Amino acid sequence: MKITIVGSGYVGLVAGACFSEVGIDVKCVDVDLKKIDNLNKGIIPIYEPGLEEMITRNMNKGRLQFTTNISEAIKGSDVIFISVGTPPDEDGSADLKYVIQVARDCGKYMEDYTLVVTKSTVLVGTSLKIKKAINEELKKRNVSIEFDVASNPEFLKEGAAIDDFLKPDRIVVGTDSPKAETLLRNLYKPFTLNGHPIIVMDVVSAEMTKYAANSMLATKISFINDIANLCEIVGADINNVRKGIGSDGRIGTKFIYPGIGYGGSCFPKDVQALIRTGKEFNYDLKVLQAVEAVNKNQKSVLFNKILNYYNGDLKGKTIAIWGLSFKPQTDDMREAPSLEIVNSLLKAGANVKAYDPVAINEAKHHFGNSITYYEDQYEALIDADCLAVLTEWPEFKIPNFSIINRVLNAPVLFDGRNIYDKEEMFKNGFDYFCIGINTSQLVLKAQLSEAV
Repeated sequence: MKITIVGSGYVGLVAGACFSEVGIDVKCVDVDLKKIDNLNKGIIPIYEPGLEEMITRNMNKGRLQFTTNISEAIKGSDVIFISVGTPPDEDGSADLKYVIQVARDCGKYMEDYTLVVTKSTVLVGTSLKIKKAINEELKKRNVSIEFDVASNPEFLKEGAAIDDFLKPDRIVVGTDSPKAETLLRNLYKPFTLNGHPIIVMDVVSAEMTKYAANSMLATKISFINDIANLCEIVGADINNVRKGIGSDGRIGTKFIYPGIGYGGSCFPKDVQALIRTGKEFNYDLKVLQAVEAVNKNQKSVLFNKILNYYNGDLKGKTIAIWGLSFKPQTDDMREAPSLEIVNSLLKAGANVKAYDPVAINEAKHHFGNSITYYEDQYEALIDADCLAVLTEWPEFKIPNFSIINRVLNAPVLFDGRNIYDKEEMFKNGFDYFCIGINTSQLVLKAQLSEAV
């Protein structure tokens, strides 16, 4: 079987690498000549654990190719996956211009039966627009070629995408064609041998499933952050609350960790797009509107803690930052909380020194020379007035607190991901602030207890 994946971004690269890993001939297409040249040289444009090695291995075996020639890639391909970007429009809806362009290219260049599959996150009803675009191009050619359009949304977690693709929780296929269903079942057979299910449904339901899944996860994050903020006010400990509710099987422990808000390429965009879809059908998605509002507010919580600690004056203060990517195991900074926090610090007159294991080059595209970058996490702390942890990278979880205490101007730590134990921090002499626990009250109680 030969497949073509149009779009060599995050989803396209992971899909191409994993399909080729099980012996399928794959061509990955992109209009970005520099990106394709780099990929052919083994230079990967994104950071994803295990991806570079897998791409190199399958390129060397001739199963994975990269090209800008879309006409050549489409001809003779059994399945075309559309994996191009769907960036948000000004109104929050997904921009489908790249998806429709690929559909038109399919209509221009396909020669025999072809299955066109949307892997990009697309608006409900996009399959009809794709069919229309393909038929318009076939009509211009005055040819009649059978084709099907199916939906196959991706559910990859950045930082664990290879494992997610090879061992998926589920594979969702949207199609009303038995021929397309058989083709996709055969294509995914290597990934279902261990019992991972293929869930087949109509195309519209498959398109909706992607948005609904990401919106549900975003809802859990905003819910726990809202509860965390209330915990600080009433004196509760969000970590205890999280354990208490997470033990309920109906709720579970995943995605109920308090923090500084969600980011990345999916949750913000997909929540906005689903809200917009509701409005187009005169339905108000009030829960998701609240989810978005809470998340926007949450990105300012840690900055406000820093600002309050210094009595509203950050001019001349030096803030050390650990973690810039929106989550660990990725260099992705799209909609990352660090963007808002760092920009707020700079606007308030603070100096920022930053360290991230892999996202420094990406950060330079956002901040330029306005902040100072370091290749060592402890070097970034020298002469800083405090440390703020924004991403829960594994190497931050058990740091050398004696070094931190020694090199900072004062032992002050703002934990945006609740990765440290408050009691341990107090014992180490830190002024410690996190999410969902009023540590200021705890410090005061400890001081009063010692005085008595």
